[in-house]
Amino acid sequence: MKITFCGAAGTTTGSKHLIEVNNTRILLDCGLYQGRRAEAIERNSHFPFEPKDIDCVVLSHAHIDHSGNLPHLCKRGFKGNIFSTPATRDLCSIMLPDAAHIHEHDISWLNRHRKRDDLPLLETSYTMEDAEASLRQFVTVSYERPMFIADGVKLTFIDAGHVLGSAQVILDIHEQATNRQIRLLFSGDIGRPNNDLLNDPASCDKVDFVIMESTYGGRTHELATDSSAHLCRIIREIQQRRSRLIIPAFAVERTQQLLFTLDKLRHENCFGAIPTFVDSPLAVKATEIFRLHVDELKPAAGKALFMRDDPFGFDGLRLIRSVDESKGLNRVKGTAIIISASGMAESGRILHHLRQNVSNPDNILLFVGYCAENTLGWKLRNGFKHVNILGDEFAVRADIETLDSFSGHADHDELLAWFDRVGGEKRRVFLVHGEPERSEVLCEALKERHKGGMVEVAKPLQVVEL
Repeated sequence: MKITFCGAAGTTTGSKHLIEVNNTRILLDCGLYQGRRAEAIERNSHFPFEPKDIDCVVLSHAHIDHSGNLPHLCKRGFKGNIFSTPATRDLCSIMLPDAAHIHEHDISWLNRHRKRDDLPLLETSYTMEDAEASLRQFVTVSYERPMFIADGVKLTFIDAGHVLGSAQVILDIHEQATNRQIRLLFSGDIGRPNNDLLNDPASCDKVDFVIMESTYGGRTHELATDSSAHLCRIIREIQQRRSRLIIPAFAVERTQQLLFTLDKLRHENCFGAIPTFVDSPLAVKATEIFRLHVDELKPAAGKALFMRDDPFGFDGLRLIRSVDESKGLNRVKGTAIIISASGMAESGRILHHLRQNVSNPDNILLFVGYCAENTLGWKLRNGFKHVNILGDEFAVRADIETLDSFSGHADHDELLAWFDRVGGEKRRVFLVHGEPERSEVLCEALKERHKGGMVEVAKPLQVVEL
């Protein structure tokens, strides 16, 4: 068996891992690389393999850094099945066309500048129509329902607790050339325990090889009680200032988690009625998909959705769909909370809200999740005094706050706890989906507690024979 780390090795985005066994080529995830716009377009335009030679794709979850290049893969000749959980497929049905729309917009923006500089124009890698077409290749598999996906390869999804429908991928492999039985576990993105909405990550036994995410290696999140107090303080601060709280948030899971928490704080009398806007058509659609898959949420969260006091529809909450409604938020007076995508502030309506609000010292920008290096969100989190937003430079005068407890990713200690629950010899462990320094810190910690196996940080395009 051979593994090639085609993406999310040495970085957190563009997840792609190629498994070759029994003359079959299985791709784990097919995500978009996210970062500097020109670099991202260049990286996402090329695959380090021939798409038509891939036999099937196994998708861990719907986030774009794991699923977003599927339309391009299909356009380039991939004809096989894309295996996912039902909720992941439903989320991809809104997220992939949305990503295609953003991609087309980015290419149009770049081409205006390239035309001005007399450079050759770029072509889109895929369109919204290509995204819609790729959805026809999805085959859904529920948690804990083993299915043979190739000769001698059995797939089982188990809950990853990271986002609705997210899965850890178990491949039970009968390697025909050697007559070996192999169990490979791909963690996908590992969620945090004690999430208000999602179940805890499931455990797996008898594992031989592990591909494991390392996003928050060396970092720990705030405790839930501390984060609630922190958020309450921020909201009271903007009430006193009669200003705005702008929250860049991923449309899927992070926005729903925020709404759930805001509703809970409202019941705890942290704050009174504050106009709260979710300005993301994608987030609005995603919230409806959460309602469709209530059986995959924690029982208490599922019950809350059907109570009169719906946490996704509390008093003062407005879900913004149209562009005119979005523009109208600039005219809202007094205290307001605006939640908008994307979470890394790289695209979407959040850019317009940042343009309007980033230079006002009374406002607060709150980041509630991971931002990849060189994204606008990363620059704001890291204290840049001036940033470029949609072609113009702005001074950063608003207060910047972070609340990583809302992250859907397990922190350092939670990653170690997840690893300890993985049974079996774990003869080799490959760390992916992390910035190099994060992966190295986690690697050293795992080596200390796992003397019986080899732990290493995967390198870009590294090929490993197992």
